[in-house]
Amino acid sequence: MEDAQLINLYFERSEAAIAETEIKYGKYCKTVVGNVLPSPEDTEEVMNDTYMAVWNAIPPERPNCFKAFIGKIARNLALDRYKHDNAEKRGGGQVCELADELADVLPDRETTESAFEAKELTRHINKFLEAQPADKRRLFVLRYWYMKTVDEIAESQGLGVSNVKVSLMRIREALKEHLKTEGYEV
Repeated sequence: MEDAQLINLYFERSEAAIAETEIKYGKYCKTVVGNVLPSPEDTEEVMNDTYMAVWNAIPPERPNCFKAFIGKIARNLALDRYKHDNAEKRGGGQVCELADELADVLPDRETTESAFEAKELTRHINKFLEAQPADKRRLFVLRYWYMKTVDEIAESQGLGVSNVKVSLMRIREALKEHLKTEGYEV
């Protein structure tokens, strides 16, 4: 089923919309959520929350790219669940590791006081990524959007682990410099 037809099912408030969404994007969303949450039970719960959030968002939203739309919802709900479950603990999980990697690159959250500033930061990061070669952009997205481990990235991209680590470090350094030129204190 095409995305436009799928979105139309949501506008018609047809329950088939959720079933068709699960058929077309269920595996993709489970991968996104599963990379954040270790528990299959939590993943299933977040998947249900994702379908509910999409149901509540469409209408009035009419996303241009449904896959990105549902992926973002699933990822954000998984991150919220992770934060909730680990509010008191600062353990060695994948999300904490990724946050630590980017801590020296991104501005402090306290200085990003408004939604506008957050959107501007996102715009600058996207601008930086658009200027990168496809292989570097792919590494960054696999690591910081899909939350893949360095080992998983190395295997999927046919690279050595140390190559991936060095490449990611260089990309973070370049991003840091880019954000400094855009006026961010990092």
